[in-house]
Amino acid sequence: MNQDIRGEYLLRQDWLLLNNGSFGACPRPVFESYQRWQLEFEKHPGHFVGRWGELMLHARTQLAIYLHTDQSRLGFVTNATMGVNVATHALRSVLQPGDEVLTTEHEYGACEHAWQFNCGKTGSAYIRQPVELPIYNDEAFVDQFWEGVTARTRVIYMSHTSSPTALTFPVMEICRRARTAGIITVIDGAHVPGQRDLYLDDLGADIYTGNCHKWMCGPKGTAFVYVRPEVQHLIEPLIVGHGWFPEKRSEAPLVDYIENYGTRDLAGFLAVPDAIAYMQEREWDTVRARCHGMAMTTKQKIEGLLDTESICPEKFSWFSQLCPIRLPDTTDMGKLGALLHERYRIELPMLVWRNFKIARLSVQYYTTQAELDIFVEALNTHVADCQLEL
Repeated sequence: MNQDIRGEYLLRQDWLLLNNGSFGACPRPVFESYQRWQLEFEKHPGHFVGRWGELMLHARTQLAIYLHTDQSRLGFVTNATMGVNVATHALRSVLQPGDEVLTTEHEYGACEHAWQFNCGKTGSAYIRQPVELPIYNDEAFVDQFWEGVTARTRVIYMSHTSSPTALTFPVMEICRRARTAGIITVIDGAHVPGQRDLYLDDLGADIYTGNCHKWMCGPKGTAFVYVRPEVQHLIEPLIVGHGWFPEKRSEAPLVDYIENYGTRDLAGFLAVPDAIAYMQEREWDTVRARCHGMAMTTKQKIEGLLDTESICPEKFSWFSQLCPIRLPDTTDMGKLGALLHERYRIELPMLVWRNFKIARLSVQYYTTQAELDIFVEALNTHVADCQLEL
């Protein structure tokens, strides 16, 4: 990769930033579009607010085309956590005392809190079904998870790509089984848009939420929630604003109840089409394949050097640019993470899931092979120095 690509981003050059999965990185052209929209608002606020409806419709339509759905099934939200909150709030009208929401042990903490809060309001139970690691194939995951389904299961919630273990789960099959069983599905796709092609209508989820600011190159605070028409009647506002009326039900609840709540900065959403154009101009399928190849090679080198077993099948269907690298079970992750920070200025999450130690590597368009080589050498040199005292 040449330096021109790195120059397209605003990232500091004196750090090895291998943590795109946490916050994303907005390229200069997209960030400049975001700032232009902010300036347009400030120049003539009244005129700009008068155009909000048409401007947001355009942005929503371009996003819908990218996600292979219709804009009427999308609403813009600030992040996937807000999208999950939209779902949990909506399903309070469905869940009754004794009902169950089934999930995995691989979920993101903030979203688990949303479910626990709202299950507490309804008297329903939030059930974490164990899915053991390593996972060797799709069938093993689906079978293990489905063992948790009972006659009381009303909702299935899971990540499409998990945050703590960086695994991409076979959610289409889960959604298919759930639809047959009359179970509502809510999928957290925080890490998926940009990393994978999404055909939301074909995927089969009742509700799906994803970020535009992680792997899609959008500005921070841009995300979406997708809701199938058959369940949109469940949607209620998290914040009651101009879009809600006591005497009638909205025909566009994802706009009226989720987007429409007063003066705020919508510039990030209006720049999402520019993020999509940025990816398309750079032939993102090719970029994604290159990044996955770099992640795979790095993973195999490190696990080979440290003699650790992969936690998942080594293929694109299980991880793409967000990659789980298994470290020895005796690794002191706090000590190793601090050493990588202080000595090498390397930033990436060092995670512990049960007894598994995972370095969660992100390889994005701007990541260089030289950076990955430094990362490999740092781990190979210092993991042995960062062992827990047993």
